[in-house]
Amino acid sequence: MDDLTPGALDLSRYLREGETVVWGQACAEPQTLTERLMQQRADIGHFRCFLGIPATDTVRPDHADRVSFFSYCGSGGNRALHRAGALDILPVPYSGLPGLLTGGDLRADVVLVQLPPPDDHGRYSLGLADDYLNAALRTARVVIAEVNDQVPYTYGSRTLREADLDVVVRTSRPPAELKRTVPDSTTARVAAQVAGLVDDGATLQFGIGGLPETVLGLLADRRDLGIHSGLINDAAMDLIETGVVTGAHKTLDRGRAVGGLLMGTQQLFRFAHRNPAIQLRDTAYTHDPQTLAAQDRLVAINSAIEVDLSGQVNSELAGGRYVGAVGGAADFLRGAARSRGGLPIVALPSTAGPASRIVARLSGPVSTSRSDAGLVVTEYGVADLRGQPLRVRHERMLAITHPDHRAALEAALEEQGAPV
Repeated sequence: MDDLTPGALDLSRYLREGETVVWGQACAEPQTLTERLMQQRADIGHFRCFLGIPATDTVRPDHADRVSFFSYCGSGGNRALHRAGALDILPVPYSGLPGLLTGGDLRADVVLVQLPPPDDHGRYSLGLADDYLNAALRTARVVIAEVNDQVPYTYGSRTLREADLDVVVRTSRPPAELKRTVPDSTTARVAAQVAGLVDDGATLQFGIGGLPETVLGLLADRRDLGIHSGLINDAAMDLIETGVVTGAHKTLDRGRAVGGLLMGTQQLFRFAHRNPAIQLRDTAYTHDPQTLAAQDRLVAINSAIEVDLSGQVNSELAGGRYVGAVGGAADFLRGAARSRGGLPIVALPSTAGPASRIVARLSGPVSTSRSDAGLVVTEYGVADLRGQPLRVRHERMLAITHPDHRAALEAALEEQGAPV
C-alpha cells in the first residue's frame, strides 16, 4: 500500500487510459482525490467517470476534454454537464447500479473512497456512504482512499483493512454538505397531506429534496417510527434524536435506522459518528425487493416532476432538460405495495408556475409505470389508484388537480376518447 501526501499523488500511476473511475456520491465524495483527478486528467489520457448526486462543483463541463461522464441522475451540477452535452444518462433503476458497476460496460476499474481513520482493530468504516460503492469496491482493480479525520465512523455491512487499499492519502477537511431546504407554502400543504397518511409504527422510505424533508418534519407527534431508506438526512436525524424513530416495530433491523448514505450537514455527521442506531447498508440490501416486501408497514414517500391521469410518473425530464432520475422510486413503490400494510406514495405540488403537474400526457419518459401506481398526493388531497380501473383513476386524479386546470384536463380526456 502506498501512503502518500495529497501533493505526492500522481493518479496516472494507477489509472489507465480508457478505464472507469467511480467514487462516493454527495457528501461521500473524496474531494481531495476528485480534485486531483480533474487536475491530472491530461496526464492520464481519456477515461470515464461514473457520477452520482453531486454536492460540490468539482466536475465541470470543460473537464469533458479528456473525461467521459456517465450518471443515473441529472441533479445539481450534473445539469450543467448535461446541458453542455458532456453527460450521458443511464436510465436505470437504482437497484440495477451494483450490477452495472461490477459486471456491465461501466465496470469500475478504479474506486476513490473517503474513509474515517481506522478503529483500534485496523478496520475502516465506509464513513458517509455504503450504497453502490460497496459493489464497486468488490471488483475494482485499484482502490484509492482519502482517510479524512473529519469523516464519521459509521456502522454497516462491511469494513475495509489496509490490505484492501492500494493507496492512502491522509487529509483533514470538512466533508461536503447538503443544507436543509426551506419549504414554500404549497410544499408545506402537500407535506401535510402525506404526513396524515403515516401511522405510529410505520417504517419510512423517503427520497431527496424539500418535500420529503418537510414530511419528516411534520411527524414529531408519531411514535415508534422506523427508517429503511436510500438515504438518511438531517430531518431523519431529528426524529431519531427526539425518540420518534425507534425502529421498535420494524420487521427487519429492529431498533436501527437503515440507509445507503448520509446526506446532510455536519450536525448529521457528528450524530452518526459511532452511533449504532444508524446503519449504512449497500444498495443490494436497501433496494432489494424481497427485503422491502418483508418490511411490514413500509411507507414509501417519493416525489415526481409530473403524473398523468392514469398514474404514470415522469421523474426525469422537466422542460426538455434532464433534471431527475429513474432512481429508486420504482424499487420502493413496488416494495411498499408488497409490504403488509405498506403505502406506495408519490407526492408533488399540483402546479409548477402556470403549468399543471397533473397532465393528460407526460411530457417526458415514463419513469414509473401506471401498473405500479399507488397513492398520488397533491395539496388538494390523496388519489388512491391501487386496484382501480382507468375511469376511476381519472376521476380521482382530477379531484387532486389544481381547480384552474381541471376543465382543460377533462377536455383532453374527451379528445383522447378516454379511458386509454
